[in-house]
Amino acid sequence: MVGKRKPKLAVWKFASCDGCQLCLLDCEDELLAVAGEIEIANFPEASHRVVKGPYDISFVEGSITTPHDAERIHKVRRASKFLVTIGACATAGGIQALRNFADVSEYTSIVYPSPEYIKTLNKSTPIADHVPVDFELRGCPINKYQLVEVLSAFLNGRKPNIPAYSVCMECKMRGIVCVMVARGIPCLGPVTQAGCGALCPSYDRGCYGCFGPKETPNTSALGEAWKRLNVEDRDIVRAFRGVNAYAEPFRKASEAYEK
Repeated sequence: MVGKRKPKLAVWKFASCDGCQLCLLDCEDELLAVAGEIEIANFPEASHRVVKGPYDISFVEGSITTPHDAERIHKVRRASKFLVTIGACATAGGIQALRNFADVSEYTSIVYPSPEYIKTLNKSTPIADHVPVDFELRGCPINKYQLVEVLSAFLNGRKPNIPAYSVCMECKMRGIVCVMVARGIPCLGPVTQAGCGALCPSYDRGCYGCFGPKETPNTSALGEAWKRLNVEDRDIVRAFRGVNAYAEPFRKASEAYEK
């Protein structure tokens, strides 16, 4: 009797640090629970073995920063039935998207002795700017349990159960005192999507926005609240220009306070 074919999983890397791919390897026991249901067909970070596509599901890490990658992502999309972007680089352009607010040619002329050999785009852009994306999993790095949830949802034909509410909800659920209200510490938690377990506020530090903007974030209200804490405009700009700087709500917020 011929067994049922396992869905093929592929993991792809573009401009990134590999941190989100390592989260997949870090799943260990959690991944073992679903490993018997899938075939890891293409994952260079973990194995030199490559099974040809098409692939049932692809995880894509990294942003598009070169002309070559702008072409390659279309090949990945054509080879993938279901495409999931993982991490801030793939979903918002990553920390390298800070180039989007500057003149790239100026930087390359300073850093490289022969800038004419540098083939780079003027902007670092998320995968969704180039091809259709079926689901975005945010974070820098991503939450490994959310990654397993997305994979489990795919295998069971359902929508992933990923929260869209803010980090403030995670603080409330953990009983963490609000660092902004109680200590006057600037925090991006009210406009940032949950996923980290309120890691920074649990250590009396403000949220850095690693998981990107939450659903319908009120960034202007947060910016004004920071100003009442005597935070200067340049520091508000810097706060919104982190790993998710090019996510539209954060980008617009930073530009509003830029002089």
